[in-house]
Amino acid sequence: MKTISTALAVLFLTGVAAFAAEPAKVAEGAGGKMYTDANGMTLYTYDKDSAGKSACNGDCAVNWPPLMAAADAKDEGEWTVVARDDGSKMWAYEGKPLYTFVQDKKAGDVTGDGKGGVWHVAKAD
Repeated sequence: MKTISTALAVLFLTGVAAFAAEPAKVAEGAGGKMYTDANGMTLYTYDKDSAGKSACNGDCAVNWPPLMAAADAKDEGEWTVVARDDGSKMWAYEGKPLYTFVQDKKAGDVTGDGKGGVWHVAKAD
């Protein structure tokens, strides 16, 4: 019986940990700590976005794919869910929607930083 209780406790805690996990990871890059997606790809912010609203749609979103959130995702502290124009959802950190960049080919690439003067690596504190 103790083994079953222990196994259930582990499953419960694993589920809680998975739910409480942030939608991005922190990595050390050339410019310091930055946010990445689950695959280690650099996340960026876009100056034309307003708090909680993505301005990157259509062709922009093809080149700068949003950090998508599940349809049932909920805000988690500084991580918020933003509704996109097409009805899908994406993640934002401190109100700033987050994106990857198609020209980044491997984890840690930061080729989008400063692009057009409006794209910036999402820095982690």
